[in-house]
Amino acid sequence: MEKLRGALLKSLKQLREISKKRKFEQSVELIINLKGIDLRKPENRIKEDIILPHGRGDEAKIVVFSDTFKDLPCPVLGSKEIEALGKNKREAKKLARKTDFFLAEPRLMPLIGRNLGKVLAPRGKMPRLIKGDPKSMIEKYKKAIMIKTKDNPVIQCKIGKESMKDEDIAENAMEVINTVISKLPKGKVNIKSIFLKFTMSKPVRVEIKW
Repeated sequence: MEKLRGALLKSLKQLREISKKRKFEQSVELIINLKGIDLRKPENRIKEDIILPHGRGDEAKIVVFSDTFKDLPCPVLGSKEIEALGKNKREAKKLARKTDFFLAEPRLMPLIGRNLGKVLAPRGKMPRLIKGDPKSMIEKYKKAIMIKTKDNPVIQCKIGKESMKDEDIAENAMEVINTVISKLPKGKVNIKSIFLKFTMSKPVRVEIKW
């Protein structure tokens, strides 16, 4: 994987050289184009949560559904709030838009499904089940992104911010690329090309020979 690391670092250096300075801090995005994949087959679709080793450059927004856990470092909604959101589709959609990940204690899942399933499921935001210590799970998911393929054989995701060190961004990118490779039927063979870009920059190709 040293070849990949070197190629990513080279592309990040080039990206910084060609990119104009903006009045806001841009995100760093990774684009992976796939080939030889029939996305009509469910087994070929990718949907994965990835914990970035160096975080996203900001924290993912987390909401917990629970009647048990209260003192958590994120908003906690109980049964009554879930039912209220089920009756207010506008508020439910607003919550879904501004939340990256929902976590829930398992016993509330039927209630969540009945009241919020139609809003959360199409957005790929049905809650992840809380297993073990919720605080450690929240801290982990603050560094998380979700990748998925839809109709097109392309994965595009945020892997950091431009203020982060190139080495850290490269390691985040490698985590995503390795995860994608592990989910592809033919591994690296199914990767057509890889690009890096800032929010408002042109993409730079990562020249990697497997």
